Formats: sequence, structure tokens, C-alpha cells
Amino acid sequence: MQLRNIAIIAHVDHGKTTLVDQLLRQSGAFRANQQVAERAMDSNDLERERGITILAKATSVEWKGVRINIVDTPGHADFGGEVERILSMVDGCLILVDAAEGPLPQTKFVLGKALKRGLKPIVFVNKVDRGDARPHEVHDEVFDLFSSLDATDEQLDFPTLFGSGRNGWASRELESPTTDMESLFQLVVDHVPAPKVELDAPFAMLATILEANPYLGRVLTGRIDRGRLKMNMPIRALSRDGTVLETGRATKVLAFRGLDRVPVEEAEAGDIIAIAGLQEATVADTIADITVTEALPAQPIDPPTITMTFSVNDSPLAGREGDKVTSRMIRDRLLREEEGNVALQITETAEKDSFEVAGRGELQLSVLIEQMRREGYELSVGRPRVVYRNDEQTGQRLEPIEEVVIDVDEEFSGTVVNKMQERKAEMVEMRPSGAGKQRLVFHAPSRGLIGYHGEFLTDTRGTGVMNRLFHTFAPFKGNIPGRRTGVLISNSGGQAVAYALWNLEERGPMMIDPGVDVYEGMLIGEHTRDNDLEVNVLKGKQLTNIRAAGKDEAVRLTPPIKMTLEKAIAYITDDELVEVTPKSIRLRKKLLDPNERKRAAKQSATG
Repeated sequence: MQLRNIAIIAHVDHGKTTLVDQLLRQSGAFRANQQVAERAMDSNDLERERGITILAKATSVEWKGVRINIVDTPGHADFGGEVERILSMVDGCLILVDAAEGPLPQTKFVLGKALKRGLKPIVFVNKVDRGDARPHEVHDEVFDLFSSLDATDEQLDFPTLFGSGRNGWASRELESPTTDMESLFQLVVDHVPAPKVELDAPFAMLATILEANPYLGRVLTGRIDRGRLKMNMPIRALSRDGTVLETGRATKVLAFRGLDRVPVEEAEAGDIIAIAGLQEATVADTIADITVTEALPAQPIDPPTITMTFSVNDSPLAGREGDKVTSRMIRDRLLREEEGNVALQITETAEKDSFEVAGRGELQLSVLIEQMRREGYELSVGRPRVVYRNDEQTGQRLEPIEEVVIDVDEEFSGTVVNKMQERKAEMVEMRPSGAGKQRLVFHAPSRGLIGYHGEFLTDTRGTGVMNRLFHTFAPFKGNIPGRRTGVLISNSGGQAVAYALWNLEERGPMMIDPGVDVYEGMLIGEHTRDNDLEVNVLKGKQLTNIRAAGKDEAVRLTPPIKMTLEKAIAYITDDELVEVTPKSIRLRKKLLDPNERKRAAKQSATG
């Protein structure tokens, strides 16, 4: 059977996963009466809740005797490590662009990687039925993007389709819409080359996705580079430098058929398959016949830009909600994550009960923390910090700079420009983008953007869209002002009392409800001034025989600030931690004892 391997590339929310649903439906991968969840490829709970793709996944459709393997790639730069590996498995790619928003930074990021690999993309202008669609202008913008990324003449001569993934149609001509995806299937078959294969060479493939399966053990997915793989065949794993890591047998060979993985007796070069049977092999290792001694070349991964400290939860409320609380359990879970996620780097610190986790961005790290708390882990996490480098020639300190593209209503653009300049950002472009909106492009230090997104949404009344992308390392830009207000800290442990919270409201907004368990050193609110203040939230109303309890008016409290995980991580300063448990997110000082905090403050003041 003929084969085609294709990746679908798009910015977050441009309709990638919905399009894959339609391709599966129209190719007959689902029965006519089969109930299938919307966005079938987003199988992970977090993906469904956030509406983003986090993990790359493969599926396969059959059309007129051709098997098309489709890989759905993440659209967010924080998961770029997934994208880079995926492109090594395919021979073509479909660039999906929203007909109103046009190409955005993530499209640029993945497209640049695809063009470098020599892939010849197909462009699909999606959502042409939107009220604010401008398909022809977007088509021109895509052409400009290709040329700015140094595409070859052959790559610039890309075929274009117009259509609607949600309504399930695609057409070569915008003016003559169709009723199905026939023209897309045909274009993939005609435009994407069949994989170049050596069927008679010894078997070799590069592992690109790793997962743990409760029944099969470690399952490695990749494209067979050459040769054939039979069930129970002896195989070996080689590291990047050709060292033999282990030998074993292919206990299961699984091929993708629709949304299912089906066991097969034999698979051959060009097909995307999953293998079980090896214990040590991981992503970027070569799985091969036992006669093979050279590893296949693996794609280098962009360096991490943000690091966070994960440590054991040592608060007085530790162990009440989670069942995985020891440093050994946290360490094992982080090392398991590092195996399958090549964009993460984990190092143990000198204290042994904390770990430095470095990744691509806040979103990637907060998704990992959210997954861990759902699995029953309790941990404390510190404020995100950027990863600095030194220039090899000059010895100068370099920091990561990101390209930030902001779409915002004109009335809010002044506020956004001011806030970005405070964060040491340089504006590189400002232009109207239609419908009363402006597009602003900045180069900003990563550390200035930590925690800015929530503030940005408040400033633009929830209408602004901000997209970030790693740009380069550049000389250190100087100090950036941090949080301007102090916090209210509980001076004792117990349950917060409504009357005490009501009395404290003039000091600043609260972060907790009455009846919540608190402990000494826990943050319970924000101070209106720039200093921290220790307060008593346990103090009830003094009752005497002169004043009856019911005489005074009922206590009416202002609703507290609700801290989500991302908001909490962005809010804390260097001397604070976020305590994360399966049911709660609490903010606290690193040092719970007030005397220890004073001592530490004196030491840092004296240098």
C-alpha cells in the first residue's frame, strides 16, 4: 500500500485538531453511528480543559488505497520540543492558518523548522466562513512569511486550499466551496512525496515519542527509517553517539489505524509505528537490528529558558490531601517526565529534597505541576527564574529574549506599550490589523514577561491576545521592577474567622475565605502598602454581658482574590513559595518563622 506521512502545523486555536476529526470522519475511520468525542485527538484531560494540544499524537486514515499517517503537533512554543522531533517523522506538512488572524508567531516557529528540514508545505486557509475573514490578505501574509524565513523557490510555490475544518470542506478556489475534504486528500497524495525507503537494509528507526503503558511497559513511537521489523525480532537501542544501551525483543509492534493502535506481525520502512519490549531506550535513541552499529542523526533541541525549584511540601498542613509527599516520590516522577520530554532538564540541588526543573516557559512548567497535583502529589514551587548564559568570547552575561506579538483594541494600545517598556521591551513593529485593532511586536526579556499575562488581560479587559516565541540570547537588560505591594501574613495557625477578615479588609484585599485552615507564615492577603504585615486572622469578636452578639450588623465580606496555579506562580517573590496539593493552592513565605525572616533580611541587606 502507498504511504504518505504528514504533520499538521498551526498556531494555538487555529483549528488543527478539529480538522483531524473531519479527516477521520470523511475517510471512514469512524462508523456512521459511532459516538466520538469532539477534538478526538486531544485525549488528555488538561488538553480538553485548556483547548490546546500538549502532546504530539499520530493517527492514520486510508483514502483511495493510500495510507496517510497524520501527526497532530502542539501549537504552543512551550511544547516546541515535541514539534522538532515530530518533523523528523514526516515528508510533508499542512500549514493551517486562521482566515481572520493570519499567521501568528507559533506558525512562524514551526514553519521555520519545517522549511529548514526541506519540507514543501501545503497551506490551508481555515475558517473562511468567519464574519471577519480576509482570506486573500492572509494568503499574501503567508507568502511574505515564507520569504522572510528564506524559503526556496520550490517551497514558495506552495499549493493553497480554502475551507472550514468545522464544516468539513476544502476547495482550491475560494469562490467555489465544496461539501467535503476530497480536494485536501487529493492534494496530500499528489504533493507530499512518498517516504524514501531502503526495504532491504537492516531495520533502524529513531524514537520520537515515549509513553508508559500499564500492560506493555515502555512504548516508543517513531518512523521506520529503513528495513523491516517483525514481531519478536531481536533489536537493540543505541544512544546518539552509537553506544549500545540495551538489547531486547520487539514484544509488540503496533501500527496506527484511525484512532486505534493495532498489533501487526510486520512493519516496513516509511510507516509510523510503536514498539514495546525495551526497558531503557528513550526519545532520540535509535532502535535497530542487532547488526546496526551507527545511530541515526537526531534533531538538536532548543535550550530551556525558564527554571523553577520543586521541593518537598514542609508546611504544617503537609500530607493532608496528597498521598505522594516524599522527595523520593517527587524525584522519580520528575525523572519519568524528563525521559519522555526532551525539552525539560532536571537537576538535583545540594539540599537533596529540592530539584531545579528547567523548561521552555511558564506554561510548560505549570502544566507539569497541574498533572502532578492531579496524580496525588504535594510539593512547593518557587518563583520562575530565567536561565542566563555567558558569551564565550566576551564573557558578557546573556539573557533569553522573546518575540511578543500582541493584537489589541486601539484604545488599550498605549497602556500595553507603557507596560512593555517598563519590562525593558523594545517595540519593533506597530500597525493596524483591521476592525479597530492594532498589532504590536516587541522583543522583550523573558524575565520581564513572567507573570505579565494576567495583568495584560486586566489592562485590555480580556480582549487582548498575546503570543510569545523564543527569539535569541542578548546582553542583560538591567533591573526590572517587580511586585510593588507587600503581603499580609498570618501570625499563627488555626481557622480564619470572618470577623477578623472583615477588620483586616482596610489593610488590603484578602486571598482566603473564612473557615480556611491557616498557619504561621502563610499569605492571607495583599497589603495596600509596599511592606509585609503580620496579622491575626483568628481573632473572634469579644462578647460581654453588656453587648449581645446579635445586636451589631452582620459581617459582610468582599469576595477574596482567587489564586489559580498560574496566577500564584506569577505573583510570588523570591522569598515566597506556592504550596500545591491535590485540592489547594496556598501561598507562603519560604521561612515561616518571623524571627528567621528578619535574620535573613538583615543578612541580605548587609550583602
